[in-house]
Amino acid sequence: MLNFPEARLLQVNGIELAVHEAGQGGIPLVLCHGWPELAFSWRHQVPALVQAGYHVIAPDQRGYGRSSKPAAVEAYDIHHLTGDHVALLDLLGIDKAIYVGHDWGAIIVWQHALLHPERVLGIANLSVPFFPREPADPLDFWEKMLGPEFYIVHFNRQPGVAAAAFDRNPEQFLRNMYRTKQWLSPAATGGEPNGQTIIKLADMVLDQGELLMSEAELAVFVAAFRAGGFMAPSNWYRNFSRNWATTADVEQIVRQPALMIYGEHDMVPKADMSAYVADLEVHTLPCGHWIQQEQPKATNGLLLDWLERRMRPLV
Repeated sequence: MLNFPEARLLQVNGIELAVHEAGQGGIPLVLCHGWPELAFSWRHQVPALVQAGYHVIAPDQRGYGRSSKPAAVEAYDIHHLTGDHVALLDLLGIDKAIYVGHDWGAIIVWQHALLHPERVLGIANLSVPFFPREPADPLDFWEKMLGPEFYIVHFNRQPGVAAAAFDRNPEQFLRNMYRTKQWLSPAATGGEPNGQTIIKLADMVLDQGELLMSEAELAVFVAAFRAGGFMAPSNWYRNFSRNWATTADVEQIVRQPALMIYGEHDMVPKADMSAYVADLEVHTLPCGHWIQQEQPKATNGLLLDWLERRMRPLV
């Protein structure tokens, strides 16, 4: 499983991205990882996609792995994050690509489809559905409803505190995060029970569930975050208000064909996207948040079936 394509460092959008590629010459397909992950999170999908004839492009997105980590918080807003993908396609000579995202990667893919629709052929997202722009700043709502210790609120109101805790013990933090049975409550409860929050995960030992990967695979993530830290990745969350303020004029309609895969026990709630994503296919797998790592064969099956039915005829 550690036989993952080597990355090459590419200059795009004023930064350097570590980009893993395989299957050159096939249909272009970009894999967008979430927080706190790496392109390596797609290790189970890359061989299957390449075998099916796709040119797989999996970057460590800005702030992660060997990619650049700008100091400015606003360097991680949605315009920079999606702009990296525009510039990457330009550099590779690709007009448009299929995008697959998980967690924060799904947020980027949804927004990329809105901001740069001419570059997105189709969308397959895991965990995080499309949420239209709220009428008010969502950070204030989350603070009121979920409290100051809710991790997104905490990242914004106490910047750097959680990242420093994760940096002190990245192995324990990631070992607690990457588990087959979510330590967080099911999506239906909409919260983090018993005083447990993500920001405390570096300071506790969890016995719920099991590590969803091998020790060798965990070591890949630990080494990357030990070297690069958690501050830059956490800055993605510190742009929710900025993203909200700068997208007021963006039409909230996704026009590309879309596949959505949920985890049954994921803390992220499902959503009715029918008013915003017209061409949508939805599936749910019996797993938690780390869908493509916990259910790789089932994920690959759903993804490849949809790609062959819906995407290949469009190429």
